Amino acid sequence: MATTMTSGQSLTPKGLATRERIIEAAAKLIYERGVHLTSNENVRQEAGVSGSQLTRHFPTKEALVHAVIEWRAEKVIEGHQVPPFGRLDSITALRRWARTYTDRDDMVCGGCSFGSLAAEVIKTGPAVRSEVAEGFARWSELFRSGLQSMRDRGELNSAADPQQLATMLMAAFQGGMLLDQAAGDTTALRQSLAGVISYIETFAAAPAGTQD
Repeated sequence: MATTMTSGQSLTPKGLATRERIIEAAAKLIYERGVHLTSNENVRQEAGVSGSQLTRHFPTKEALVHAVIEWRAEKVIEGHQVPPFGRLDSITALRRWARTYTDRDDMVCGGCSFGSLAAEVIKTGPAVRSEVAEGFARWSELFRSGLQSMRDRGELNSAADPQQLATMLMAAFQGGMLLDQAAGDTTALRQSLAGVISYIETFAAAPAGTQD
């Protein structure tokens, strides 16, 4: 029985599994080599599929890149909605999130999987740019929502702008990851995230009864 549609064609569960395998293989290769050095033949071999299977699911390389962007964005969102993250709605949760990356030496090798992909494809056209922007927006919303909850609970004062602070977190993360790649250690990421989280703390509401 068909379970979904892609390119106007119904896919069986087996077809869906093949499509997912192709996307995962392409995502891995693009992360390691970049878009331009990832050929259809590379993807075919990595995924263990035939040429006809590859072209049936993705007639063009552009179609495959679009699928990889969507897949990478979805993986980022999924990864932030399971332990140890949960809701990013406390300073403690934000620090835990930061340590998840700064405590991993392997993060300096390839950088952020979605950010690295974005840097590769962002100049290829308006459609791709909009997809990348949507992926970043969905990711940023996880932080904005958590910060908004902190403000709604009175843990951050009314001067805190959840959207602005979420953007700062995203920028600190992406910039820190890039600098870590260049330096070969996690100092930049650790310092940039610590700095922005400390800045968020400056908006902590004064305890009840505190006098100016």
